Amino acid sequence: PLFADNGLNDGYDTALYFPCDVLQTKKIVERTFPLKDPDGNFMNKGLRFLFTTRSKTPILLKEDNSSEVYGGDYTFVPGKDEIIREGTAGYIVTFGDAVYRCLDAVVNLKKEGIDIGLINKPTLNIVDQEMMEQIASSPMCLVVESLGIKTGLGSRFGSYLLMTKHAQSGGVIAKFGQLATHHEGGGGLWEQAYHQGWDSDSVQAKVKSMLGK
Repeated sequence: PLFADNGLNDGYDTALYFPCDVLQTKKIVERTFPLKDPDGNFMNKGLRFLFTTRSKTPILLKEDNSSEVYGGDYTFVPGKDEIIREGTAGYIVTFGDAVYRCLDAVVNLKKEGIDIGLINKPTLNIVDQEMMEQIASSPMCLVVESLGIKTGLGSRFGSYLLMTKHAQSGGVIAKFGQLATHHEGGGGLWEQAYHQGWDSDSVQAKVKSMLGK
């Protein structure tokens, strides 16, 4: 999907969106696909790609286990990363059908006393500078995705970390890791996550390894 970005700075932006559940999908469509705002002004210029999963994914819940993360008054902001769970031990960065698996991993890790956070990145090809600074200065960053390990978000994310003000000023950068598709397999099947190693148990094991647990 990242190859759909035209990569040019002097033309209209190309936005790549990958929501994580049906509620966020609805919000992204409502925000990004109208060509004009209510006052008649042009908006959402350029190409927009909205990627969806082949199978249903669970609706994400907040920490109270009853309120929907993307229900109610949630407003989608193009280009902004979203913190689903805060954490002091570092962050898992993910999107699409990997989010609910990572959320399960985060919930279980917190029960074990590992305070890992979770960030959803629904806009794949726009760098949220403010969030990148927060991630760069944290203990660790693990990118988990269903895309290819050599061509997905994780293949670029390390460079994003190096370009942060935190890194440029000589700060210690977050320890970086990646879980993504790296074997031949059957896309669209739930077994794919386990086959490729980005299921909840694999994510938990990777986090513990990165933190020396």
